[in-house]
Amino acid sequence: MSLFPLTRTRLAVAVFAVVVIAGLGTFGAIHVDAHASEQAAPTVVPEVDVATVIDRTITDWQSYSGRLEAVEKVDVRSQVPGTIVSVNFRDGALVKKGDTLFVIDPRPYAAEVDRAEAQLAAAQARTGYTQSDWERAQRLIADNAIAKRDYDEKQNAAREASANLKAAQAAVETARINLGYTKIVAPVAGRVSRAEITVGNVVSAGASSTPLTTLVSVSPIYASFDADEQTYLQYISRVKDGGKVPVQLGLADETGYSREGTIESVDNRLDTSSGTIRVRARFDNQDGALIPGLYARVKVGGSVPHPALLIDDAAVGTDQDKKFVLVVDKDNHVAYREIVPGSMQGNLRVVKGGLKSGDRIVVNGTQRVRPGDAIRAHMVPMNGDANPDGTDVANAAKAPDAASATAAPIAQDGKPQAVKTQKNS
Repeated sequence: MSLFPLTRTRLAVAVFAVVVIAGLGTFGAIHVDAHASEQAAPTVVPEVDVATVIDRTITDWQSYSGRLEAVEKVDVRSQVPGTIVSVNFRDGALVKKGDTLFVIDPRPYAAEVDRAEAQLAAAQARTGYTQSDWERAQRLIADNAIAKRDYDEKQNAAREASANLKAAQAAVETARINLGYTKIVAPVAGRVSRAEITVGNVVSAGASSTPLTTLVSVSPIYASFDADEQTYLQYISRVKDGGKVPVQLGLADETGYSREGTIESVDNRLDTSSGTIRVRARFDNQDGALIPGLYARVKVGGSVPHPALLIDDAAVGTDQDKKFVLVVDKDNHVAYREIVPGSMQGNLRVVKGGLKSGDRIVVNGTQRVRPGDAIRAHMVPMNGDANPDGTDVANAAKAPDAASATAAPIAQDGKPQAVKTQKNS
């Protein structure tokens, strides 16, 4: 009976020993594999696009949003009532000043002219008769051959006939004017809208009547926008003294500014609720591409040319309320640099502070690096601009200079590690 417990004890000891030996072997293998993997996997140094800050002389421009407005806009209304018998334009057509747009039935007005002319002829005959009768009375009164009362009656009849003649003449003129109004012509040259009232409809007259159509001038055209107080004081205020302030115009489907013009007028007061003033710029529109109501991007310039530093706007990062870029030093290490951004100059951003001429910044690949990291710098032009250091862009990455050299990271034992580069996709 004593041998059974002893055998179980020895068996347990043997199993424990086997487990311990197996665990030590596994741990050793894992440690060897980890050490081998650590030595086999080299440190990856990211390759990012780097560009040199541009130093250039610029002129400041301020950008605003506005709307295009016609210089002349007319609601075409009838000045006499009647029935429309003709519409003489196509919807949206260009018309010249004086072109006939609508024709109202002229027959009633032609008859009115005839009636007025007949009354004028009667008034002229009456005037001739009373004038002759008065002249005879003047000769007779000198010889006391006519009573004073009769003389006064003839004189009054002559004067009344003369007044009636003027009234008849005015009636004829009015009838002729109304007859002319039966042809509704374009008061200005421009583009006409659609015909709101068509042939066969009876129209009324006056300012309260329904417009027959609308007409807007084509060239030139206005762009109206609200400028802030600082821009007005710096640039636009000299318009009142006869100065010319250049402006540029771009449409919603354009990336740049395709047209140039000048400030035409400035409002007479500043809106205190918004701190802006209404400004109107004038642009040529000979091709008719600009139409009233279109959204317009307007740039106002006029500052004295001055030197400035320019960078790609996409390279600017945001850190809460701060703006920053990643600067690359001579050893190709990345550093955080807070900047003071300015206005846009084309596709480039003006930097008012934080950078100096000759600095290199990361323009593509900022999400792959952090401040303090070593990088492999791939020199590129600043947002499509000429290479700021004057070298050929294609050869800049191949040149073995400081700009394209790779800093080898240092291991904890003080020996340089192998570097494995990774090509940007």
